[in-house]
Amino acid sequence: MRYLLVEDDRETADYVSRGFREHGDVVDHAANGQDGLMMATDANYDALIIDRMLPGIDGLKLLNMLRAGGNQTPAIFLTAIGGIEDRVEGLQVAEDYLVKPFAFAELHARVGVLVRSAAPSDAPQTTYALAGLCLDRLKRTVERDGEVISLQPVEFRLLEYLMRHEGRVVTRTMLLENVWDFNFDPRTNIVETHISRLRSKIDKGFDRPLIHTVRGAGYRLSDDG
Repeated sequence: MRYLLVEDDRETADYVSRGFREHGDVVDHAANGQDGLMMATDANYDALIIDRMLPGIDGLKLLNMLRAGGNQTPAIFLTAIGGIEDRVEGLQVAEDYLVKPFAFAELHARVGVLVRSAAPSDAPQTTYALAGLCLDRLKRTVERDGEVISLQPVEFRLLEYLMRHEGRVVTRTMLLENVWDFNFDPRTNIVETHISRLRSKIDKGFDRPLIHTVRGAGYRLSDDG
């Protein structure tokens, strides 16, 4: 991680910088508000650690200027100003606020939370593709080699489940639970019937079959025979 520390007190700056570097992080240091503003604007940081009482531009004004310019890098104020109104004022622009004196372990933990909170969440996968077979969950479409394949809703869910587990054997029980939402065996050939229908739509007329029966185990979607 790369952090910007805007702190005019040399001893505090050295203490904080050393602590983060011992964790393998990179810390750039600015000793006044003007330099901090310039460095935060010119480079990308994972988080900003800002003192409020800075020469030149104070920390609160600095962060307000960054936010006004569209900079949304998560920030924490590290300051001796600890009144309730001061903290409320600081938290209106920064994501966190830590009052001096402080323990480095707490600062490190809080910055870690900032970084994790700012990280984009993993978006769910919406498309799957295998050997010319493409499934789009959002458009609810299936194509193979550019040819549109019309599937019934349950067939679509069945194919989606197989594609999510490409190359792996899925059992009849797994299909009943995850495609039909059955937690029991209905003692019918519902799985076999739908696999047969899906196979006729996905594989029929193409050189290589993609849906394979694994004798005694289940089914596997793959292009390796």
